[in-house]
Amino acid sequence: MRIVIYGVVQGVGFRPMIHRLATSMGLSGHVQNNGSNVLVEIDGSAEEFVRRLTAELPPLARIDRIEMHEGSSAVAGGGFRIVESQSGQRGVSIPNDVALCERCRNEIFDPENGRYMYPFTNCTDCGARFSVIGDLPYDRVNTSMKAFEMCEDCRREYSNPADRRFHHQTISCPRCGPRYYLLDASGQRIEGDPIRRFAEMMHDGAIGVAKSWGGMHICCTLETLPKLRQWYRREEKPFAVMFRDLTAIEQYGRLSDFERSLLTSPHRPVVLVEKIDSPTTELISPGLGNIGVFLPYTGMHHILFHHLKESALVMTSANVPGEPMVLRDEDAMSLNAECYLLHDREIVNRCDDSVMRTFGDKTYFLRKSRGHIPSGMDFRARGSAIGLGAQENITGAVGHDGKIFQTQYIGDGNSAGVVEFLESSLDYQRKLLGVNDVQAVGIDLHPGYSTRRLGRRLAEEWGSDLIEVQHHWAHAASLMVDAGVDEILALTLDGTGYGDDGTSWGGEVLRADFNRYKRVGHLQQIPLLGGEKAVRDPRRIVFAISELVGTETHYFTEKEAEVLRKMLPRSPVTTSFGRMLDALSCYYNICTTRTYDGEPAMKLERHMKIGSGMHDFDLERQGDTIMTLPLFEQLFRERGRTEDMVCGFVRALLSGLVDIASEEAEKSGIGKIGLTGGVSYNKTISMLTKQLVEEKGFEFVTHGSVPNGDGGISTGQCAVALRAIGR
Repeated sequence: MRIVIYGVVQGVGFRPMIHRLATSMGLSGHVQNNGSNVLVEIDGSAEEFVRRLTAELPPLARIDRIEMHEGSSAVAGGGFRIVESQSGQRGVSIPNDVALCERCRNEIFDPENGRYMYPFTNCTDCGARFSVIGDLPYDRVNTSMKAFEMCEDCRREYSNPADRRFHHQTISCPRCGPRYYLLDASGQRIEGDPIRRFAEMMHDGAIGVAKSWGGMHICCTLETLPKLRQWYRREEKPFAVMFRDLTAIEQYGRLSDFERSLLTSPHRPVVLVEKIDSPTTELISPGLGNIGVFLPYTGMHHILFHHLKESALVMTSANVPGEPMVLRDEDAMSLNAECYLLHDREIVNRCDDSVMRTFGDKTYFLRKSRGHIPSGMDFRARGSAIGLGAQENITGAVGHDGKIFQTQYIGDGNSAGVVEFLESSLDYQRKLLGVNDVQAVGIDLHPGYSTRRLGRRLAEEWGSDLIEVQHHWAHAASLMVDAGVDEILALTLDGTGYGDDGTSWGGEVLRADFNRYKRVGHLQQIPLLGGEKAVRDPRRIVFAISELVGTETHYFTEKEAEVLRKMLPRSPVTTSFGRMLDALSCYYNICTTRTYDGEPAMKLERHMKIGSGMHDFDLERQGDTIMTLPLFEQLFRERGRTEDMVCGFVRALLSGLVDIASEEAEKSGIGKIGLTGGVSYNKTISMLTKQLVEEKGFEFVTHGSVPNGDGGISTGQCAVALRAIGR
């Protein structure tokens, strides 16, 4: 009998498990990696074998489908073997990088074990996968471990069917594997145990760079954080913090059971949790109501905390501002840190830490990367296509054979390095999937986006159809892919997106499927004085609104105000919900200057959360437009607790948008109303929208696997492009 198994079946100890199972059942035959699947030939009945196979899967394995065919080359009584891999069919079948398992961690801290204090300890159940593999099949020669020849001891484990490292492709030990080393600021080696010495330097107040599996972190203790902010020129933006354990986290943040489960999962993401207010947590995330926390996931991290006196380290992606995270040891020196903890194993695939927060039983991905890539979303469509994302929080996506695979987080597209990283990541995904013929390329409408220029070039080189996908349609499409639906009424709320009328959108109600969309409602347009300058300086937005409703502000001198008044009639306009939040944040002096993307709106969230007695605003609507200026007029005129005023204002906007969506849903017979876009990361806004939708009798739909914000745009573009070539 020939059995072909598809799913996550490479790099997870799948063939060793098959070998043990077949041997225990007295079967003869062989198992073989066959590109993206595993081929098994046995000399007996398949039913019992498959039943036991599905019951005894390795922790990281996943079976998507099994094909069984009569006939086999297996010879009865010939024993069972693992045979040499072949390239076979293509398709992503490798697992994500996953945190060190408990058995490997115990070995690291066992003085009697040969891997005592060895940071590259791992096994078939854990360790780096995506970040070390260059091609399929998942064999050592196709990984960055090919440079390290196994010693005799590792070879014995690798060849022993009873060992958990049987046929483990990245097996190594202190005698034959990669090594860490420590450099000072001038690049000179520092003698002694590198990880211990790095911990001592952290304790003494140094700012260092530490190389991990898929990239590098800039590190320091919480006590050194003020120095880091000045050195890194990042006065307000929050930092992620790695803690020794859950007990240490609970001194700084309040955890739900769901958040605990995410933090301790093999994926080990950064999770945004409610912070316990203190001078330290305010320093970690100034003005915000949450902090980003995560737990050690590599052997090096566990050893580092073993030597470290402190229970927490700031760990943020190591990159020159605007550029991708550094990979090569020599490039790390450009960061001008005080010490560098590096190793001699190549990083094949750059992979930043994943970042998420929770909403009920949902995970909202702010960044989907390490531990969650590669991952495929089912999407019913033929052909092959790619999506290139927008301009910020870029990811790419490759659609093929009924699935869409998103790349890891790429970055913001203002640098050539980020665009090159996007192209190389798409090339890698296409190689794993065996996609040589890309029939369509999905791009954003914005004429200034670097991703659009890349898409036009690639479409020309490949002879592909170029599919323009309006930004908010892509948001809605990404939500439909995520939820597994074919049509939706979607509130697409974000900062800015280029509309099909040439203006900036961001507070929209769309009726959408994968073939078309209709803009059925939106917020009233407001001016952006100076365009992008108004995004960075929300005082300009409040000034413009005040001028239009006839009130005064005191942000500018009279001379400055006169210049701005002259600009007002010819300023670009926007319907952006995000800019409404910026204006509220500025008006209440919560955040009057933006120093990082989304800052004013993000700092507003903690005030919205405690708005218990919402102020009632009279909402005005003109056709398909929710009038925002009359709401601001009421806001400027009336007095109330800031939190209640802000929450009431936002609820009024959402109520108007949901009314429009529900009316269209009634007419069209669509039973689902969704929320997507960067604004939906705000828990209070998600909660209010859910309540309003359900009060109308509709099903509320939101994200769970595809990022809500611009990180999900490529998935939506890819889905629309796939349907376009199928029409």
